[in-house]
Amino acid sequence: MSAAPGTSDQRVSVVIPALNDAACLTRLLADLRAEPALELVVVDGGSEDDTGAVAEASADVALRAVRGRAEQLRAGVARASAAWLWFLHADTRVPPGVAAAFVRDLPRRPAWGWFDVRLDGRRWPLRVIETAMNWRSALTSVTTGDQGIFAHRRLLESVGGIPRQGLMEDVELCRRLRRLQPPRRSRNAITTSSRRWERDGILRTVLLMWALRLRYTFGADPNMLAKHYYG
Repeated sequence: MSAAPGTSDQRVSVVIPALNDAACLTRLLADLRAEPALELVVVDGGSEDDTGAVAEASADVALRAVRGRAEQLRAGVARASAAWLWFLHADTRVPPGVAAAFVRDLPRRPAWGWFDVRLDGRRWPLRVIETAMNWRSALTSVTTGDQGIFAHRRLLESVGGIPRQGLMEDVELCRRLRRLQPPRRSRNAITTSSRRWERDGILRTVLLMWALRLRYTFGADPNMLAKHYYG
């Protein structure tokens, strides 16, 4: 299966779903803007703040789509022009040099993978959580959207694109991709926000996430899980 017409194997389209993320989106786009090989695609899910304006001012492509991470990602992929796709949450930070190294070291054949992650909070339990996230992904070849999943368009198309479901679309995508080939793990860590852990409580958030993943593993409807997760 070939890349979409007009795509380039020398560039990477960064697809960023956003919702009421104006402040953190501004920082992420600034992190990425210095790398000319990146096409920045922001998909707003109907924000009530200045997210749309930030995207219009700083992204290469600014879209609006039905609210929901999976649908926003699908809309972004449809408009992206590069053969390589890199999915980042709006509250991610990309340290200097990481994007350039990623582009420089792209495989010469279709592949997929993710980045190690750091949480931006300073509390010591967050160090344990980020380490556990990285180990879990390395052991299972399944990761979450916080870890900057990337994939060549050919592989993504061969598994049907981003799964259309309300939650766990990242987990399901990894499960489908790992059936095709092993992932690549980038040890150049990106940083993601710890705001949910700090807002809702570290232990409570960890237990909630474990419970949701366990229920999904045993066949729970991801759309029902989304209602529980997003409240």
